[in-house]
Amino acid sequence: MTEFFGSLTLLLVLLNPFLIVIYLIDVVQKLDRKMFSKVLFRAGFIATVIFWSFAILGDAVFSKIARVEFASFQIFGGIIFLIIGLQFVFRGPAAIELLRGESKHIAGAIAMPILVGPGTISASVIIGERHDPLMACIAIAGAVFVSVLILLGLKKLHDYMLPKREPLIQRYIEVVGRITALFVGTVSIEMISRGIRMWIEKL
Repeated sequence: MTEFFGSLTLLLVLLNPFLIVIYLIDVVQKLDRKMFSKVLFRAGFIATVIFWSFAILGDAVFSKIARVEFASFQIFGGIIFLIIGLQFVFRGPAAIELLRGESKHIAGAIAMPILVGPGTISASVIIGERHDPLMACIAIAGAVFVSVLILLGLKKLHDYMLPKREPLIQRYIEVVGRITALFVGTVSIEMISRGIRMWIEKL
Protein backbone atom coordinates (compact mmCIF):
# COMPACT_ATOMS: atom_id res chain seq x y z
CA MET A 1 0.00 0.00 0.00
CA THR A 2 2.93 2.33 0.72
CA GLU A 3 4.25 1.80 -2.80
CA PHE A 4 0.77 2.50 -4.20
CA PHE A 5 0.53 5.87 -2.46
CA GLY A 6 4.11 6.58 -3.48
CA SER A 7 3.15 6.09 -7.13
CA LEU A 8 0.02 8.23 -6.73
CA THR A 9 2.07 10.99 -5.09
CA LEU A 10 4.74 10.81 -7.80
CA LEU A 11 2.25 11.60 -10.56
CA LEU A 12 0.41 14.17 -8.45
CA VAL A 13 3.64 16.08 -7.78
CA LEU A 14 4.47 16.12 -11.48
CA LEU A 15 0.96 17.28 -12.38
CA ASN A 16 1.36 20.07 -9.77
CA PRO A 17 -2.07 21.80 -9.86
CA PHE A 18 -0.61 24.90 -8.18
CA LEU A 19 1.64 25.35 -11.20
CA ILE A 20 -1.01 24.37 -13.74
CA VAL A 21 -3.44 27.02 -12.47
CA ILE A 22 -0.95 29.70 -13.55
CA TYR A 23 -0.90 28.22 -17.06
CA LEU A 24 -4.69 28.16 -17.10
CA ILE A 25 -5.29 31.58 -15.59
CA ASP A 26 -6.89 32.90 -18.80
CA VAL A 27 -9.30 29.96 -18.72
CA VAL A 28 -9.95 30.43 -15.00
CA GLN A 29 -10.87 34.06 -15.63
CA LYS A 30 -12.84 33.43 -18.80
CA LEU A 31 -15.12 30.52 -17.83
CA ASP A 32 -17.71 30.33 -15.09
CA ARG A 33 -17.34 27.61 -12.45
CA LYS A 34 -19.75 25.17 -14.09
CA MET A 35 -18.15 25.37 -17.53
CA PHE A 36 -14.65 25.30 -16.05
CA SER A 37 -15.51 22.12 -14.13
CA LYS A 38 -16.91 20.49 -17.26
CA VAL A 39 -13.86 21.35 -19.35
CA LEU A 40 -11.43 20.34 -16.61
CA PHE A 41 -13.02 16.93 -16.03
CA ARG A 42 -13.01 16.31 -19.79
CA ALA A 43 -9.31 17.23 -19.96
CA GLY A 44 -8.62 15.02 -16.95
CA PHE A 45 -10.35 12.09 -18.62
CA ILE A 46 -8.30 12.55 -21.80
CA ALA A 47 -5.08 12.72 -19.79
CA THR A 48 -6.02 9.67 -17.70
CA VAL A 49 -6.65 7.52 -20.78
CA ILE A 50 -3.28 8.54 -22.22
CA PHE A 51 -1.51 7.81 -18.92
CA TRP A 52 -3.23 4.41 -18.72
CA SER A 53 -1.99 3.55 -22.20
CA PHE A 54 1.61 4.28 -21.29
CA ALA A 55 1.32 2.51 -17.93
CA ILE A 56 0.03 -0.68 -19.60
CA LEU A 57 2.18 -0.63 -22.74
CA GLY A 58 5.29 0.92 -21.19
CA ASP A 59 8.26 1.94 -23.29
CA ALA A 60 6.99 -0.35 -26.06
CA VAL A 61 4.83 2.57 -27.24
CA PHE A 62 8.02 4.22 -28.49
CA SER A 63 10.36 1.32 -29.27
CA LYS A 64 7.92 -1.14 -30.90
CA ILE A 65 4.79 0.74 -31.95
CA ALA A 66 6.12 4.15 -33.00
CA ARG A 67 9.63 2.75 -33.63
CA VAL A 68 11.29 5.86 -32.23
CA GLU A 69 13.60 6.52 -29.32
CA PHE A 70 12.20 7.91 -26.07
CA ALA A 71 14.99 10.48 -26.33
CA SER A 72 13.21 11.99 -29.33
CA PHE A 73 10.08 12.41 -27.24
CA GLN A 74 12.04 14.08 -24.47
CA ILE A 75 13.65 16.55 -26.89
CA PHE A 76 10.37 17.43 -28.59
CA GLY A 77 8.56 17.79 -25.26
CA GLY A 78 11.38 19.98 -23.99
CA ILE A 79 11.09 22.23 -27.02
CA ILE A 80 7.32 22.63 -26.48
CA PHE A 81 7.75 23.64 -22.85
CA LEU A 82 10.67 25.89 -23.76
CA ILE A 83 8.42 27.80 -26.16
CA ILE A 84 5.72 28.10 -23.49
CA GLY A 85 8.29 29.29 -20.95
CA LEU A 86 9.70 31.92 -23.33
CA GLN A 87 6.21 33.21 -24.12
CA PHE A 88 5.47 33.54 -20.42
CA VAL A 89 8.71 35.45 -19.81
CA PHE A 90 8.04 38.01 -22.53
CA ARG A 91 4.24 38.17 -22.59
CA GLY A 92 3.03 37.00 -19.19
CA PRO A 93 -0.03 34.80 -18.57
CA ALA A 94 -1.66 35.93 -21.82
CA ALA A 95 0.97 33.90 -23.68
CA ILE A 96 -0.97 30.64 -23.96
CA GLU A 97 -3.38 31.78 -26.63
CA LEU A 98 -4.08 28.21 -27.73
CA LEU A 99 -6.29 27.84 -24.66
CA ARG A 100 -8.59 30.62 -25.82
CA GLY A 101 -11.62 30.03 -27.99
CA GLU A 102 -14.58 27.68 -27.72
CA SER A 103 -14.68 25.42 -24.67
CA LYS A 104 -14.85 22.26 -26.77
CA HIS A 105 -11.33 23.02 -28.00
CA ILE A 106 -9.94 24.03 -24.61
CA ALA A 107 -10.23 20.55 -23.07
CA GLY A 108 -7.76 19.07 -25.55
CA ALA A 109 -5.38 22.01 -25.11
CA ILE A 110 -5.43 21.57 -21.33
CA ALA A 111 -4.83 17.82 -21.63
CA MET A 112 -1.91 18.33 -24.02
CA PRO A 113 0.60 19.73 -23.33
CA ILE A 114 -0.47 21.06 -19.91
CA LEU A 115 -1.35 17.76 -18.18
CA VAL A 116 0.30 15.30 -20.55
CA GLY A 117 4.02 15.87 -20.94
CA PRO A 118 7.32 13.96 -20.94
CA GLY A 119 7.48 14.04 -17.14
CA THR A 120 3.98 12.71 -16.50
CA ILE A 121 4.25 10.15 -19.28
CA SER A 122 7.56 8.90 -17.86
CA ALA A 123 5.91 8.64 -14.44
CA SER A 124 3.07 6.63 -15.96
CA VAL A 125 5.56 4.16 -17.44
CA ILE A 126 7.26 3.81 -14.03
CA ILE A 127 3.92 3.27 -12.29
CA GLY A 128 3.06 0.59 -14.84
CA GLU A 129 6.31 -1.20 -14.03
CA ARG A 130 5.71 -1.03 -10.27
CA HIS A 131 2.16 -2.42 -10.20
CA ASP A 132 -0.18 -4.75 -12.00
CA PRO A 133 -2.34 -3.00 -14.64
CA LEU A 134 -5.39 -2.56 -12.39
CA MET A 135 -3.52 -0.98 -9.48
CA ALA A 136 -1.48 1.18 -11.85
CA CYS A 137 -4.66 2.51 -13.47
CA ILE A 138 -6.24 3.19 -10.06
CA ALA A 139 -3.15 5.11 -8.88
CA ILE A 140 -3.12 7.20 -12.07
CA ALA A 141 -6.84 7.92 -11.95
CA GLY A 142 -6.53 8.90 -8.28
CA ALA A 143 -3.68 11.33 -8.96
CA VAL A 144 -5.51 13.01 -11.85
CA PHE A 145 -8.75 13.21 -9.85
CA VAL A 146 -7.04 14.84 -6.86
CA SER A 147 -5.28 17.28 -9.18
CA VAL A 148 -8.59 18.25 -10.81
CA LEU A 149 -10.23 18.74 -7.40
CA ILE A 150 -7.40 21.04 -6.28
CA LEU A 151 -7.72 23.05 -9.50
CA LEU A 152 -11.47 23.41 -8.92
CA GLY A 153 -10.75 24.60 -5.38
CA LEU A 154 -8.26 27.17 -6.69
CA LYS A 155 -10.86 28.35 -9.22
CA LYS A 156 -13.39 28.81 -6.40
CA LEU A 157 -10.82 30.71 -4.33
CA HIS A 158 -9.98 32.92 -7.31
CA ASP A 159 -13.64 33.79 -7.95
CA TYR A 160 -14.17 34.57 -4.27
CA MET A 161 -11.10 36.77 -3.88
CA LEU A 162 -11.17 38.56 -7.25
CA PRO A 163 -13.87 41.17 -6.46
CA LYS A 164 -12.07 42.15 -3.25
CA ARG A 165 -8.42 41.95 -4.25
CA GLU A 166 -8.33 42.12 -8.05
CA PRO A 167 -5.19 44.32 -8.42
CA LEU A 168 -3.29 42.17 -5.91
CA ILE A 169 -4.34 38.92 -7.61
CA GLN A 170 -3.40 40.22 -11.05
CA ARG A 171 0.03 41.29 -9.78
CA TYR A 172 0.52 37.93 -8.06
CA ILE A 173 -0.39 36.07 -11.26
CA GLU A 174 1.97 38.21 -13.30
CA VAL A 175 4.93 37.76 -10.94
CA VAL A 176 4.39 34.06 -10.21
CA GLY A 177 3.77 33.37 -13.90
CA ARG A 178 7.10 34.84 -14.93
CA ILE A 179 8.97 33.12 -12.09
CA THR A 180 7.32 29.85 -13.09
CA ALA A 181 8.40 30.46 -16.67
CA LEU A 182 12.05 30.57 -15.56
CA PHE A 183 11.62 27.22 -13.81
CA VAL A 184 9.82 25.68 -16.79
CA GLY A 185 12.46 26.95 -19.18
CA THR A 186 15.23 25.46 -17.04
CA VAL A 187 13.46 22.09 -16.86
CA SER A 188 12.91 22.22 -20.63
CA ILE A 189 16.61 22.67 -21.30
CA GLU A 190 17.35 19.77 -18.95
CA MET A 191 14.86 17.56 -20.83
CA ILE A 192 16.42 18.46 -24.16
CA SER A 193 19.98 17.86 -22.92
CA ARG A 194 18.94 14.55 -21.33
CA GLY A 195 17.42 13.42 -24.61
CA ILE A 196 20.58 14.38 -26.50
CA ARG A 197 22.73 12.48 -23.99
CA MET A 198 20.54 9.38 -24.44
CA TRP A 199 21.02 9.66 -28.19
CA ILE A 200 24.79 10.00 -27.87
CA GLU A 201 25.03 7.00 -25.51
CA LYS A 202 23.38 4.79 -28.16
CA LEU A 203 25.73 5.82 -30.93
